[in-house]
Amino acid sequence: MDKIIIFDTTLRDGEQGAGSSLNVKEKLEIARQLEKLNVDVIEAGFPASSPGDFEAVQLIAKEIRKPVICALTFAQNESVDMAWEAVKGAQHPRIHIFLSSSDIHIFNQLKKSRDEILQISCDMVKRAKKYLDDIEFSPMDAARTDPAYLNKLVAAVIDAGATTVNVPDTVGYATPGDHTAMVENILHNVSNIKKAVLSVHCHNDLGMGVANSLMALKSGARQVECTINGIGERAGNASLEEIVMALETRKDFFNLETNIVTRELYKTSRLVSELTGLPIPRNKAIVGANAFRHESGIHQDGVLKKAITYEIMDPRTVGIPSSSLVMGKLSGRHAFREHLAELGYTLNDEDLNRAFASFKELADKKREVTDRDIESLIAEGMRTTSEIYHLKQIQVSCGEPGIPTATVMLVTPDGKTIVDASPGTGPVDAVYKAINRVVKMPNKLTEFTIKSVTEGIDAIGEVLIRIENDGVTYTGRGADTDIIVASAKAYMNALNRLLVTKR
Repeated sequence: MDKIIIFDTTLRDGEQGAGSSLNVKEKLEIARQLEKLNVDVIEAGFPASSPGDFEAVQLIAKEIRKPVICALTFAQNESVDMAWEAVKGAQHPRIHIFLSSSDIHIFNQLKKSRDEILQISCDMVKRAKKYLDDIEFSPMDAARTDPAYLNKLVAAVIDAGATTVNVPDTVGYATPGDHTAMVENILHNVSNIKKAVLSVHCHNDLGMGVANSLMALKSGARQVECTINGIGERAGNASLEEIVMALETRKDFFNLETNIVTRELYKTSRLVSELTGLPIPRNKAIVGANAFRHESGIHQDGVLKKAITYEIMDPRTVGIPSSSLVMGKLSGRHAFREHLAELGYTLNDEDLNRAFASFKELADKKREVTDRDIESLIAEGMRTTSEIYHLKQIQVSCGEPGIPTATVMLVTPDGKTIVDASPGTGPVDAVYKAINRVVKMPNKLTEFTIKSVTEGIDAIGEVLIRIENDGVTYTGRGADTDIIVASAKAYMNALNRLLVTKR
């Protein structure tokens, strides 16, 4: 079988998705998990875009040793130089240069000629080549570029030193047939194409990102650029987990393979969702909550007799246990630890004790604690590991008639306990105003979303909020069987992120 290079751009293109900004620490945490997933290339960021992105790329380049660490750059001298400065500490560094190639972009946005674009592209590849050998070039909007001009540009940048040429469908316009034709055209008509790896990067504006990527690989492309959960600009990118499992499940059709450790897919998906604040749709292929759940009686009967009747993949191959213990208030610490291991979590003693205490507290409120409840508890623990202010206690009084009033007890950074109270237009508003009296950090609430983690009247409620300060958005999430408490936790989570960034 031919081996496919998996190029993960979650930390660069994925972060461009609206509302999914990551800080340096969060980017490094995801990069570590991508290394466990065994992706071949991590596009760590866009150093010229901001000082924070430069810092993140530089840190990832120094700490993540196994994959290729790639930095994206404009086709500009200063940007190329900055990309090298950010990535030069990597064990396997790469610089990725992009410049528009379609007439739509060249004439309307860049106001240049085709010849000028070709010259700039070659000059920038040569400039990067002075620093390192691994150079990738992307003619942006390749899917809408004149085929003859695209071939000429690809050949020129390879002669200039590019070792990977990526032909992106930047706006998600192409069909699988279009992508097949584009790849075959390049492979058949670019004389020096064997000196470089041909790559594709498909956006999902028409819902065909994964299909386009797979058909490009089937046609001869050997690198695919994708993101965890398909996040990214506008409607997102081709989903890494869907591409990988399609190749794995349908080897009979594609005859291709990857280096991905598939049992890490679910854990990686959950981590990215947690840190970006972007929820995973229940019906999402491979990693969605319903991907391996069966409700129909006919389906249940078939799966019980032989799983393959309605499951084309073993859920264990993507990191989801095929069966689970029923966890409740009588479960012990050992059973809890073992069940966490089945779910893919390995906690140190301190984190285990915190999670077990939360589990016991929840088990007293619920008859049965599901896997999704437990995952929510683990995520809640992750949110509290870098607290500046800690929410110790909350009490709310509300009703009609009456004035909603909240009292909160917070632990300050220096260990002091402060109690304050405030009225509000409702219980959540009162809680937030009381917190603001202690944590004096001005902000604007821009989004407030409540959802149920599990079914039933005793379900855990999860709150997602976004607050804005100085034009920057900070995401917070909180979970509890009491939705007012969950709202307070979410607000504290967002405030703590804001405070960490300010520091």
